[in-house]
Amino acid sequence: MGPSGLIYALLLAACCCCRRAAGVPGEAEPPEPELVEAEVGGTALLKCGPSHSPGNFSQVDWFSVHKEKPTLIFRVRKGQGQSEPGEYQQRLSLQDRGTTLVLSHITPHDERIFLCQAKRPQSHEHRIQLRVYKAPEEPTIQVNALGISVSSKEPEEVATCVGRNGYPVPQVIWYKNGHSLKEEKNRVHIQSSQIVESSGLYTLESVLKAQLVKEDKDARFYCELNYRLPSGNHMKESREVSVQVFYPAEKVWLEVEPMGALKEGDRVEIRCLADGNPPPHFTISKQNLGTREMEEMTPEDNGALVLESAQKEHSGLYQCQGLDLETMASLLSDPQELLVNYVSDVRVSPAAPESQEGGSLTLTCEAESNQAVEFQWLREKTGQVLEKGSVLQFHNLKREAGGGYRCMASVPSVPGLNRTQLVHVAVLGSPWMTSKERKMWVRENEVLNLSCEASGHPRPSISWSVAGTAQEQDQDPQGVLSVLNVLVTPELLRTGAECVASNSLGRNTTTIFLELASSRSTGLGTSTASPSVRANGTSTEKKLPEPESKGVAIVAVTVCVLVLAVLGASLYFFYKKGKLPCGRSGKQEMERNTSI
Repeated sequence: MGPSGLIYALLLAACCCCRRAAGVPGEAEPPEPELVEAEVGGTALLKCGPSHSPGNFSQVDWFSVHKEKPTLIFRVRKGQGQSEPGEYQQRLSLQDRGTTLVLSHITPHDERIFLCQAKRPQSHEHRIQLRVYKAPEEPTIQVNALGISVSSKEPEEVATCVGRNGYPVPQVIWYKNGHSLKEEKNRVHIQSSQIVESSGLYTLESVLKAQLVKEDKDARFYCELNYRLPSGNHMKESREVSVQVFYPAEKVWLEVEPMGALKEGDRVEIRCLADGNPPPHFTISKQNLGTREMEEMTPEDNGALVLESAQKEHSGLYQCQGLDLETMASLLSDPQELLVNYVSDVRVSPAAPESQEGGSLTLTCEAESNQAVEFQWLREKTGQVLEKGSVLQFHNLKREAGGGYRCMASVPSVPGLNRTQLVHVAVLGSPWMTSKERKMWVRENEVLNLSCEASGHPRPSISWSVAGTAQEQDQDPQGVLSVLNVLVTPELLRTGAECVASNSLGRNTTTIFLELASSRSTGLGTSTASPSVRANGTSTEKKLPEPESKGVAIVAVTVCVLVLAVLGASLYFFYKKGKLPCGRSGKQEMERNTSI
């Protein structure tokens, strides 16, 4: 600012002060400044007069008024503008033939009065009030992590709301469950403060304090920032938060998982619960059936007693006790009955049943339970249900009836509750072989496995008529499988191998005939598949079907009869036609022809 401008500004300020101090009668009050609104970082258009006034000023001076002190910031001479040194030097420009001053990159510090003085063609003065706005950032909210006790006598801090970098300071409103909160003595207190950043923007911090009750344990709190922009009024909301509320328990109860009917072997959890926060210290008691007294048990830290595999002994009356460690008040739950349903071990009599072939046998099944029990008998190897009831009877026993039988005792009212017992029925008799004779194709000098299976009671033993390495395997309590490893020799091909099964009641045999695979090409009338040869050079014998000799004989006889019939018919035809010679003359004619 030049010396003349500075002197003029000082005189102008002094004159204004004198006028206000003297209160000259009849002197009109200066008009209200024109209001111009802009956002931080934006641009403001400052017009030297109302928009409808003619704008043809050849000499204009612009001042910024801060704390009633005007400072020259821009000159206009004959439509040309020049900034004065200072904070506005790089942010001012002219528009509309010099009547509009453009202020860019607005900051909160620009909120003040700007004064325009025009001297030519006529004196004119116009004041502009610039209002600056900046929307705050999204509000953040921090809940009290320590929680609030309902026993507190004064309002405790619930949450803190922060709105940063707004201008001017926004207004904060607190909400609980969607309803705004107001100051309430000894109940609700809202304490707000603001900080001015170096940028001139404000950071608002608001603390909500309240005295809470048990019903506030699920309450949702949030804050709202209200602010203004040139476009109108706006608001921003924080996220919702809930604060942990501590309150004493009023009730204790007991829960059992899983719900419904329980059975032995189930994983059962007996849990104590309370309506207090934090929950009280729990103990679980079970009634002693002998003394009728409740005896304390040791639950886990979470107040639960876990029975990994419940047994019938766990049945009984249970009760929870909760001790509030702050008030030392003790609460008891209502007693609750725990019932573990069971089925005892199943007993079958006789335990080792046996009978002669053709005889009779009766099996009886027993079991105990706290519920109604149903019995059924199943064949072990097939799973077929043979009888419903506790008794299974056999009449005219056959050898095939020997083997395993299972009795199942189940409780229909408790799904999955059942027990079974397996018993083996022995039918007394001499050994029984799967076949009397078998034939297999072999190659000479190969090593193969011959198998022989027999069953009977008492359990038979097996021997072989040829030398080799034999191994026995139990098939069931009455059956045995013997596998003989042998080398195919001419002697073995000639005699075959005989398997002998014997017990105290008799003996039985199976004969295995061996034939060379090369014999197939001779047309023996049998149709078989050669045994599979394993990688180790051994093969396992297979049963071969008997030759179909009867069928072949029938076909041969039929063909012969047909040939004879055709031949007889031909002879008869030639005889009727006279083509065949008869009598002695004919015989002589034939002899002559023969001699020739």
